[in-house]
Amino acid sequence: MRKGWEKKKLNEFCEFSNGLWTGKKPPFQTVGVIRNTNFTKDCLLDDSDVVYLEVEQSQFQKRKLEFGDIILEKSGGGPKQPVGRVVIFNKVEGHFSFSNFTSVIRVKDKNEVDYNYLHRFLFMEYISGATEKMQSHSTGIRNLKFDEYKTIEIPLPPLPEQQRIVAILDEAFAAIAKAKANAEQNLKNAKELFESYLQGVFENGKEFWEEKTLDKVCEFRNGAAHEQHINEDGKYILVNSKFISADGEKFKRTNNALAPLFVNDIAFVMSDVPNGKALAKCFLVDENDTYTLNQRIGAIKSKVFVPDFLVYQFNRNRYLLSFNNGENQTNLRKGDILRCPIWLPSIEDQQAIVRQLDALRAETQRLEAIYQQKLADLEELKKSILQKAFAGELTHKSITS
Repeated sequence: MRKGWEKKKLNEFCEFSNGLWTGKKPPFQTVGVIRNTNFTKDCLLDDSDVVYLEVEQSQFQKRKLEFGDIILEKSGGGPKQPVGRVVIFNKVEGHFSFSNFTSVIRVKDKNEVDYNYLHRFLFMEYISGATEKMQSHSTGIRNLKFDEYKTIEIPLPPLPEQQRIVAILDEAFAAIAKAKANAEQNLKNAKELFESYLQGVFENGKEFWEEKTLDKVCEFRNGAAHEQHINEDGKYILVNSKFISADGEKFKRTNNALAPLFVNDIAFVMSDVPNGKALAKCFLVDENDTYTLNQRIGAIKSKVFVPDFLVYQFNRNRYLLSFNNGENQTNLRKGDILRCPIWLPSIEDQQAIVRQLDALRAETQRLEAIYQQKLADLEELKKSILQKAFAGELTHKSITS
């Protein structure tokens, strides 16, 4: 630690308050309540959907937010979303409190500790994974071990140095945010370019191609209940080799009937699909894979289509919306699929379109990988800058070098 710095535990210079319960005893008061949904992933306060509640006046007075308070998310999260995010309450007008899934951290002496400096340090603890080690899990909800959190040691330089560090961090983070926005926009553009081209191929081609419904050109097979083996990404039902006979065209039966998939089958999910967008999840069976249908999967095969062409046609954005029988429909029936209109160019045209789309998709995926790596690098840069800041090594030169 640098000369003139000291370390203090969080509970040595801060006080804490638990979140608000609405209560039942009048008089009541209307207040805005900051909830977990108002925390961004970058630990900024998003007040676009603050909820306003009638709460006990006595409860509110004990938990009224003050400018510069740090609100800590201590419960919630999920399997891949740790709790521990922190935001600064930066509103000067209105009456606001905070939910019972959060707590407030308030600096006792603002002449000793700058709340912005403290927020940046706690933000570093969150994104570095330090606070994830302080969590317990119950019924899918994460809970921060608050007593342990309160004993986090904070490196504290003199107040002017804290303010200098905050100014440099804010400048660096603004530049990172701009670079991230550019990368995210480029990523979005790459995805939209492919989607736009894909849409255009079929919208423009419809004028010249023959239109048919799937039942006229495809065979449809339903799946059956059976012992399941699901691969890591959850897309396919994987069948152990003991279920498949040597010739690959027949299948053995266990206690449950099996429905096999064959090369060039197109399979898709038919149940638990939001708004009937099942065909957006279709996939083409590879010759090196062995799959079977379960009762949630359907399959089609056609001799008049290049299989990849049909997959591209199905995977167009919003393709199935007009075949949804209701906004909340989550299951597709055989008839929903078979009455889907499809467009039928010649086999040669299908092959040419597939070559064009494959080439564009490969380039799109290459660009997406570049932009995703750029975003990951920017996140790592942010962590590196924060670590330098609280080790007493942060200067403008150290950021640019």
